[in-house]
Amino acid sequence: MSDRTLPPEALDAWSAALRERFDLTVDDVPIALILDLARDVAAGVARPAAPFSAFVAGLVAGRAGGTPADSRAAVAAVTELAREWQAEDPS
Repeated sequence: MSDRTLPPEALDAWSAALRERFDLTVDDVPIALILDLARDVAAGVARPAAPFSAFVAGLVAGRAGGTPADSRAAVAAVTELAREWQAEDPS
């Protein structure tokens, strides 16, 4: 494993560090939701679009109020757009 690859327990530790540093709750940092978003965008649009799309979902959620529900709604909207994008792509 390279030093740029995180095993699951390291991802949990990184998430805990982020939550502590930025005073977030577990509900504020939905790892599975974000990983699913990244997977769906990578498959439906392009791999490099995944981190950018996660950033945009966070920006949209923050502008909407920043609650966990706002995050879920923003991720759902980005995922829906990625699925539509995939369906429209003729290649």
